[in-house]
Amino acid sequence: MESALDPKRFAQHVGSWLSGAGPESDVVVSCRVRLARNLEGYPFVLRLDDAQARELATRMREVLIGQHIDGETIWVGMDEANAITKLLLRERYLVSRDLAPADPRLATRPGRGVAFGENETLAVMVNEEDHLRLQSLSAGYSLHEAFERVRALDQALEREVPFATSPEFGYLTGCPTNVGTGLRASVMVHLPALGLVRSELEKVILSAQRTGLAVRGMYGEGSRAAGDFYQVSNQVTLGSSEEELIADLEQLVPCIIDFERKVRDVLLKEQKSAIEDRVRRSYGMLRTARSLATEVALLHLSNVRLGVLLGILPGVPLNELSQVAVQIQKGHVHMLVGDGAGRLSEATERDKQRAVLLRRRFAEFSA
Repeated sequence: MESALDPKRFAQHVGSWLSGAGPESDVVVSCRVRLARNLEGYPFVLRLDDAQARELATRMREVLIGQHIDGETIWVGMDEANAITKLLLRERYLVSRDLAPADPRLATRPGRGVAFGENETLAVMVNEEDHLRLQSLSAGYSLHEAFERVRALDQALEREVPFATSPEFGYLTGCPTNVGTGLRASVMVHLPALGLVRSELEKVILSAQRTGLAVRGMYGEGSRAAGDFYQVSNQVTLGSSEEELIADLEQLVPCIIDFERKVRDVLLKEQKSAIEDRVRRSYGMLRTARSLATEVALLHLSNVRLGVLLGILPGVPLNELSQVAVQIQKGHVHMLVGDGAGRLSEATERDKQRAVLLRRRFAEFSA
């Protein structure tokens, strides 16, 4: 059964992968595994004409609804969605900028859409760079859980539609770097202690690059790091199996986790007063500020999260902070505090609305 998207309700309740639970959740926020697939009998997306794109989208919409992704499947067609809905979907990692451009002046190509379930642990983009982009999200350091979930969906879809493959190269994709398995695995980590010691953070980034991995910002490729959140992911899929690509991440991520924890301990031991002061200033700002830009708010949230992990702010629930980090993005602020319809507020007004949202949420906590 298909369910319609209610933007207001959608903004109020984040996906289960942001629960703050899961293994190693003090460092690892979530894991994501994505598979790129194309259908036989259709040109790649860049060569699809409008009629073919619409035909493919109609076909896949029926197939995906029949899969009952996470229960009832929600389908959102990009040519029907308004700018706010597209922004909400991007902020929730359910669609990419390519599928739903950030600039509302850029027209959406026909036949583009996304299907996902209520828990948001599974999603499928249609007619992005490839005909299908399947992705699975899970809480904490749970790569295998995310992989097994998306692989099950992949196998179910392949029984319904034929995928484009090559005996020599494997799955064929629009970008050469995805040929083979079509798999991109990423782990979102929060590194506030390493962020305070830039030389140590640079060691992490260099180690990742040497092993063929990439370290990117909060929203992946092309985004900047904000609030000490980073995504660690593989870059090339050709020549490796799915298990080998997952194993590459599993070799490095535990080292990053251990490194972050050790630096935290050192900071608490050697700079306890300075760290406590930093944490409590940020906590006070989030409780009282009248205007906060997104990046400033994320910086304060990062400091507070570090304070919770170090026992400085035991009354603040860790799971709430990951959710708040998503809900202070501009689309969510618009739905939760603004008028919830029409055009986005101007940046200055939105900064005020963001501060209102944070004051409300932090009034519920006690330090």
